[in-house]
Amino acid sequence: MPNPRLSFPVGNSYPAGEVKPPGDNIPTGPSEALGERERKTLLELARCSLVAYFQQTVPELPDGADHVLSRKQGCFVTLVRRGALRGCVGNVVPRLPLCQAVIENARSAAFNDSRFPPLERNELEEIRIEISVLSPPVNLQWKSVDELIRQIRPRVDGVFLQVGGQVSTFLPKVWEKLPAPVDFMNSLARKSGLCAEAWRDPSAVVSVYQAECFTE
Repeated sequence: MPNPRLSFPVGNSYPAGEVKPPGDNIPTGPSEALGERERKTLLELARCSLVAYFQQTVPELPDGADHVLSRKQGCFVTLVRRGALRGCVGNVVPRLPLCQAVIENARSAAFNDSRFPPLERNELEEIRIEISVLSPPVNLQWKSVDELIRQIRPRVDGVFLQVGGQVSTFLPKVWEKLPAPVDFMNSLARKSGLCAEAWRDPSAVVSVYQAECFTE
């Protein structure tokens, strides 16, 4: 359950295997790349949000955030401790201003990722934060498995899969461990609790997006 001390709602952020499906009114224009200053600001916001949690204070949004940080954009925040995943939560669908989404997802990754216990204060200094800012998802149109596979670009595209009520996503970085497209899709289906072949179902919805990733 969300911690009552959180300043922003966490109920609509999801671990990588529990992602809200894309809607029909998602913007399809290209995303504007972030500059070094914007990346630094987002990383600082993510860390300050975790520090503020332990201090029981409210993380502050930057005054006069520029249009890049104020636009609605999907993002994931990943926490790594001693080289191992310690939490990863985000949203594929743009629903909040980017700076606010980073604050929310950082706290959700630390305290609401169901795969891990809540982050302890003594872990904070060992945590490395990585942020993935996503382009709007685009639904793929396909009539055969071969046609679908041809449209997915290894090491470039993140993939969102919805089969019935089951959904999951893999960020583009997962290609490093699963470089073969069929293996990638099989694992993505299994991640959502389905059989490995479920993504081949003609009713499956497959969307792709790209991610701009940066870390502390």
